[in-house]
Amino acid sequence: MRRMKRGAFFVLEGIDGSGKSTMAKRLAELVRGELGRECTVTAEPSTLWTGDAVRRANQEGIDDAAEALLFVADRALHTAQIKGWMAEGKVVLCDRYYASTIAYQSAALADRMADPVGWLWELNRPVVIEPDVIFLLTIPPKKALDRLSTRSGRSKFEKLDYLQEVDRAYRGWAERDRNTVLVDADRPIEEVTTEMFSVLRKKL
Repeated sequence: MRRMKRGAFFVLEGIDGSGKSTMAKRLAELVRGELGRECTVTAEPSTLWTGDAVRRANQEGIDDAAEALLFVADRALHTAQIKGWMAEGKVVLCDRYYASTIAYQSAALADRMADPVGWLWELNRPVVIEPDVIFLLTIPPKKALDRLSTRSGRSKFEKLDYLQEVDRAYRGWAERDRNTVLVDADRPIEEVTTEMFSVLRKKL
């Protein structure tokens, strides 16, 4: 009887416009094509009803602390989905996970509390699982905004000053997280893909 391969969980993080969604699709194609593995691509906010609540909160501009709590609620249910896919032996690629909340909401809450990162991590810690690798795609915020200039329905998060704060928060978190790999996303897409796939396949 053939033994099922273990599931794996990889997260792509970075500011808006860093190329996470594009890279998730490219990596999924390689996982399926070159490695012959089943692969699920997912994202946060999720497609669950809690993800709909997060998107509505973003559109309506609710209180930042309340929005952070909605993200965590959505993540709790989404994590259960991820565990299920992994139990089936699938490779899961997730566009955003807990580091996004820590980076984005800590920047938004910096004026309201002394240690927003600590508060956000304590909220997330009971409901998350540790990814095999977190890829942090880095790009200068100004270039990220240039990439976003053709998008319709711009998010409230897509402002230069704010993205600069988020970028600093991401890098600060990466320094303390042993599973985070920094990827220079301001390069040709083929180079970025090759680097990320090399890291990913070593973990499988």
